[in-house]
Amino acid sequence: MHKQLCFITLFLLLLSFNNIAAAQPSPAKYALIPYPTSLTPGYGSFTVTADTKLALPKESRIFEKEAAQLQELLQIGLEKPLTQIKKATANSILLQYDNTITAAEGYSLIVAPQQVTLTAKEPAGMFRAIQTLRQLLPVSIESKQQVPAQLTLPAVQIEDQPAYSWRGMHLDVSRHFFSTDYLRKFIDLLALYKFNKLHLHLTDDQGWRIEIKKYPKLTEAGAWRTFNNQDSICIEKSKENPDFALEEKHIVQKNGKTMYGGFYTQEDMKEVIKYAAARHIEVIPEIDMPGHMMAAIKAYPFLTCDGNTGWGKDFSTPICPCNESTFEFAENVLSEIAALFPSQYIHIGADEVEKTSWAQSAACKELMQQEGLKNVNELQSYFVHRIEKFLESKGKKLIGWDEMLEGGISPTATVMYWRSWVADAPLKAARNGNQVIMTPVNTLYFDALPDKNSLYNVYHFNVVPADLNANEAKSILGAQANIWTEYIPSENRADYMYMPRMTALAEVIWTNKKSYGTYQERLKEHYKRLAALDVHYRVPDLAGFAEESVFTDKATLSIQKPLDNLVIRYTTDGSAPKSSSVTLDKPLEITQPSTIKLAAFTPEGLKGDTYKINYKKQEYATPVQAKATRKGLRSSYFIGYFKTASEMNKATANDTYTVNNVQVPEQASADKFGVQFRGYLEIPETGIYTFYLTCDDGGVLRIANRMVVDNDGLHSAIEKSGQVALSKGLQTFELDFVEGGGGYTLKLKYSKDGSEPLNVPESWLRH
Repeated sequence: MHKQLCFITLFLLLLSFNNIAAAQPSPAKYALIPYPTSLTPGYGSFTVTADTKLALPKESRIFEKEAAQLQELLQIGLEKPLTQIKKATANSILLQYDNTITAAEGYSLIVAPQQVTLTAKEPAGMFRAIQTLRQLLPVSIESKQQVPAQLTLPAVQIEDQPAYSWRGMHLDVSRHFFSTDYLRKFIDLLALYKFNKLHLHLTDDQGWRIEIKKYPKLTEAGAWRTFNNQDSICIEKSKENPDFALEEKHIVQKNGKTMYGGFYTQEDMKEVIKYAAARHIEVIPEIDMPGHMMAAIKAYPFLTCDGNTGWGKDFSTPICPCNESTFEFAENVLSEIAALFPSQYIHIGADEVEKTSWAQSAACKELMQQEGLKNVNELQSYFVHRIEKFLESKGKKLIGWDEMLEGGISPTATVMYWRSWVADAPLKAARNGNQVIMTPVNTLYFDALPDKNSLYNVYHFNVVPADLNANEAKSILGAQANIWTEYIPSENRADYMYMPRMTALAEVIWTNKKSYGTYQERLKEHYKRLAALDVHYRVPDLAGFAEESVFTDKATLSIQKPLDNLVIRYTTDGSAPKSSSVTLDKPLEITQPSTIKLAAFTPEGLKGDTYKINYKKQEYATPVQAKATRKGLRSSYFIGYFKTASEMNKATANDTYTVNNVQVPEQASADKFGVQFRGYLEIPETGIYTFYLTCDDGGVLRIANRMVVDNDGLHSAIEKSGQVALSKGLQTFELDFVEGGGGYTLKLKYSKDGSEPLNVPESWLRH
């Protein structure tokens, strides 16, 4: 930079940031997500007008593409591109190269009243800086409507760099298909929130979505299906929620049948990859093998050990790792994938493999003996090792799900950790020398239904497991969230499921500093931007009520709104609220048993979740008399698969334990089980108590022989609440909990008279 320009810039900075220590960042003024590594607020603002210049010095020519993107962004507001110059002047935006920046994707941004300076070493860093600038600009630049003739930026100084190199989102396009237009929309949102990886799950049992020229049947047949059981469930749900309807653009008539599906030609995918690359996002393909291959096997039955297709005990029949024809097929497919995707990675899944057909295959028994393999887990590792060597010959790195660890893997493979119930998997991978990407099901599976705790849980996710030491922690590349689409059949439903959870993850993996309170305030501003971008985000939760509410004389329904601009509408006739339903704009007095349904509506027309509140009139439950009670609860442990809590009543308990709090006994080690808790609550004072039961999978709570919370069935961790009127003293307590496999969550909290929910005290528990 010229000395004169350096002096001018320094002077402007001193002018802008005079007495900077007195200024405090405003969540609304600097509503940035993810929040920068360092932000120093300034005084005043910079106004972009038609006279503002875009400065791109000779040494900054590596940023030409990013400069064009900034031009396009600003042109929306100004209706014509900024004049580009080579030397910065007053009223200019300078894109500056700085080879002293060491952090990958690092940048700095200075907004002063006379000049804006974006500084980076890499084009990716400059692009991230532009996204920060974009978030500082008015929301109107996104809507392209009613855009002002000038754009104002608040004065600020930012130094920024990512905490992790892998900041990803995953999208399953196999279970339900998504258009290339939607992929571009998804990529735009990834860019806005500084993600740098898009993991596309392109193949599975339900559909093969990428053209392979050597095997045309993969898409001619494998990309299409008649409606399956998941489609049927979605169609049924669409009767109440249109977002569950299968999109008509993916439904065709073929050979007299109604078929669902679609696929990307290689030219389609080249365009998507190019679009993502311009936004410095790497697209990682997943071709799942050796399991989850039914779509391919139906097209080419020779891929199995016995020629049969269908389902085994738990999962679909896999391809056969004991026939050379299988490897020929896999290598031909992966050759086209390697040529198509510039990414250094190819994901092969290698998860949930039904190995029964392998164990019964004479060819597999012969191969296992020949290779000295002791079991079918090692046979899977044999397959993975061969595929990894092949990918290495193509200059690619292999990624697979953490099941790969079971039979042993090479230290050069990258492990994607998802099975949260296998807590030591990241540690085993790190000690084996593998790099690890964190994507645990209990927090980062965004196909799990969100509730009021979802944002909190994602935001407080620790990327590096606590049991890793400093050296082992270096193996953690970062994290991503996964969107599996068995029950996400539409673009609107996909938006709802990942947004705004994606913004919480963005901050975790970029900033890695917890500031949940300010994040929540900043997020309020982002809802406006998301609406302008036509994102059908999940409207934040309403509060101030329990789904099952009780009163002794009368009650008052007073809704707590998370956003001031929401309109609450309700019905009392059992129908779902509509935009024309009665507005609930003041507290509603309840004097009779009734059912109220309510929902929030945004100014843009989005409808939030429908809440059903059942009001019951109750007398205070009379306490029971019990002699010589002891601390804790009795918990009966049942090993087995129970779809509902009531199914335990037909079974015999395997053991019974005493627990001091509401938690699954530590002796419960089975993958599938149930627990019945029995005893009393020693209620300290008479009143109406609200209980909050979070379960994965299902739970039913009864107190004083009254149903309080019904959170039954097999589902992800969801909180439900209910009330009960209790007199002081001992009240009977029954909690049934079932776990259907894959890790569990069980939490019970309570509140009284609107207090913050607290854990049920151990001192209350008696038996």
